[in-house]
Amino acid sequence: MITFIIGLIILIAGAAFYGSVVEKIMKPDSSAKTPAFTKRDGLDFVPLNKWKSCLVELLNIAGTGPVLGPIQGILFGPIAFLTIPIGCVFGGAVHDYMSGMISLRNNGEQMPDLVRRFLGRNIYLIYHVFVCLLMLLVGAVFIYTPGDLFVAQVLHGSVAELNSTIITVYGVIFAYYLAATLLPIDKIIGRIYPIFGAILLLSAIGIFFGLFIKGYPLTEVWDAGISGVHPFGDKFIPMFFVTVACGIVSGFHSTQATMIARTVTNEKDGKLIYYNTMIAEGFIAMSWAGATMGAMNAGLLTNEMIRKTATVVVGTIATNMLGDIGGTVAVLGVIVLAITSGDTALRSLRLMLTDAFGMDSSKKQNNVALSLALFAVVAGVLYFAKSDAGGFNVLWRYFSWANETIAVFAFTMISVYMMEHKMPYIIAMLPGAFYMHIVTDYILHAPIGFNLDWKFSDLGASLASFIYVVALIRYRRKHFPLNK
Repeated sequence: MITFIIGLIILIAGAAFYGSVVEKIMKPDSSAKTPAFTKRDGLDFVPLNKWKSCLVELLNIAGTGPVLGPIQGILFGPIAFLTIPIGCVFGGAVHDYMSGMISLRNNGEQMPDLVRRFLGRNIYLIYHVFVCLLMLLVGAVFIYTPGDLFVAQVLHGSVAELNSTIITVYGVIFAYYLAATLLPIDKIIGRIYPIFGAILLLSAIGIFFGLFIKGYPLTEVWDAGISGVHPFGDKFIPMFFVTVACGIVSGFHSTQATMIARTVTNEKDGKLIYYNTMIAEGFIAMSWAGATMGAMNAGLLTNEMIRKTATVVVGTIATNMLGDIGGTVAVLGVIVLAITSGDTALRSLRLMLTDAFGMDSSKKQNNVALSLALFAVVAGVLYFAKSDAGGFNVLWRYFSWANETIAVFAFTMISVYMMEHKMPYIIAMLPGAFYMHIVTDYILHAPIGFNLDWKFSDLGASLASFIYVVALIRYRRKHFPLNK
């Protein structure tokens, strides 16, 4: 339990200190007119109360990632209790805060436009392919996982294959997603999210305190060590950081931060809405990681269960900790996490493609036609994932890798912005270089990638990370020399 508590201290104290440092670097201006007012359109550019924007941001970014990721990531051992908060404070929260604030200062532009503005058209074209792919995968993953959780844990039905119950549940989620994609952000998302938020908070707090009430035994990092603890032989780097994405660094978050930038009414609220919200997600990830290890040490879970049936693990932990009623609320909280990320992922994708194609978003027929086309693609991906025995595993791996790859683009864009404004860009460059190593190492070794031996993928990843740093430093010296 000591390692877990140290991790919580790092998360809370680190956020208080480093969050203030990052805010001072950004120097938010409370007198600046935000895009919510200057471009107000009643659809996407809509002023919202800061607490409502904060809640929407939290529900947008906290999908099943900070639950399912830590559940599987805890197989690496108690080192997760330290790497999650450190990564969240110095990586994820910086990534989210800077993405949102840069969008605020550039007319509420979405990530593709910000990448084009600061990194050029060629990189923008590559990024646009990646981010659209990621949004589609997020939409599919966050229909699949909440749908199966609801059927298995609430209705107690079978999720082994497509059946009438699953199709009906998927259909209801699809219908909600379509409404959330098309209606003004304050009409459905702004109104229903407070209810979802209450369920989420009850779920997260219940799991956190249940860990202490139950007295689950947690392994200490000095007893387990750092290497060689994974029961299936996965390497800590890169596998841990691909497995536990949303609780540490998630490229998906940048797309949500820029969407919420169109509702923020004061730059001073940026730290609350972006930085602190990511810390809250880190807390969710820590809670589920701790609960999983505790349940595993108590003999309730096996390594094989965690590896293959993470959605079943959610129900097992929740019910054991909180009883039938409390467990159902906790499971509903996880379902809410997924649904409230899937809806805004597809909404973000609509915004990005609308901007890319120069479509008039004020014309409802344009939004409807584009949304229906996107949903048809998501339905196809979902059918593949459900009908093929290994379909979801393939879907999740591509989703995880694409998610971290998008983060590299975001950190690069942030670095260039900070160079241009004479800010210490190293705070974005270093996590960007680290994740360049992670995504390169993973795709070079993974069967879904180049399937190379670890020694070659490690070497290639180190080289890619070195080139990344050198390229950014040379770019700064060329375009923003210090003597000017």
